[in-house]
Amino acid sequence: MELRIFTEPQQGASYDQLLAVARCAEDAGYGAFFRSDHYLKMGDVSGDPGPTDAWTTLAGLARDTSRIRLGTLMTAATFRLPGPLAITVAQVDQMSGGRVELGIGTGWYADEHTAYGIPFPALGERFDRLEEQLAVITGLWDTPAGERFRYDGRYYPIVDSPALPKPVQQPRPPILLGGMGPKRTPRLAARYADEFNLPFASVPDTVAQFDRVRAACTEIGRDPAQMIWSNALVLCCGRDDAEVARRAAAIGREPDELRANGVAGTPAEVIDTIGRYAEAGSQRIYFQVLDLSDLAHLELVASEVMAKL
Repeated sequence: MELRIFTEPQQGASYDQLLAVARCAEDAGYGAFFRSDHYLKMGDVSGDPGPTDAWTTLAGLARDTSRIRLGTLMTAATFRLPGPLAITVAQVDQMSGGRVELGIGTGWYADEHTAYGIPFPALGERFDRLEEQLAVITGLWDTPAGERFRYDGRYYPIVDSPALPKPVQQPRPPILLGGMGPKRTPRLAARYADEFNLPFASVPDTVAQFDRVRAACTEIGRDPAQMIWSNALVLCCGRDDAEVARRAAAIGREPDELRANGVAGTPAEVIDTIGRYAEAGSQRIYFQVLDLSDLAHLELVASEVMAKL
């Protein structure tokens, strides 16, 4: 089981705060630092100093860290055209020495689109666009150097592209897809994903969706063992109940609710919860860290949980 850190900067974070978390995660031995890709805060927080762009952040972290992997859960396909996104990710991959992973989805948060003038089509069209984006991005990266790429898409037709630049990682940076959609999500994951991620899902829901994706893999002749399986869950760990309660209060949550819906409690409880997800087939857990000032939280989990897995 690999442990990774996942942040939500739209809730309020500067680049320097994110850098501090990424460096702490790197020093503590976590496998990756990921961030959401949102342009508007959610819920009863100020969101100050305002949103930061995910790929601008990752470009900075590519130069300001040295070992930890970097990625998004999830970049919204509505935010960027696939050609420029392929260029951006390839460039950040080069800047990081080959440490980048692309999580991408349809986009779902309508308010952030209206707040910043981003078109927000109906769900069916968003899935159609995501499928074309995946075809374009992977096609550009997979085109041999010196050759040209063409794609006869409805939304993103590509003509005579030099398909440059190339990422450092070969054949390409890992692609993450996820979500609970019962039909199109498993089919897209089977075709394009290196990792399938479920955010904030229960163990039974995880088992059911992993099974759907495995079936979709088998249907197209892909070995499901080629896929990495992961979950994202909010983290709230403390040495004792008082510390758990303090950390829960800092993010506006209740300890019992977090124990039921996240990875929460003492280190022993956290290890037990991780074990249940491992039994469901999960190989990675992305800890959603909501209090970015509490670096001791990450260090506690590294020393008392990660070291014992």
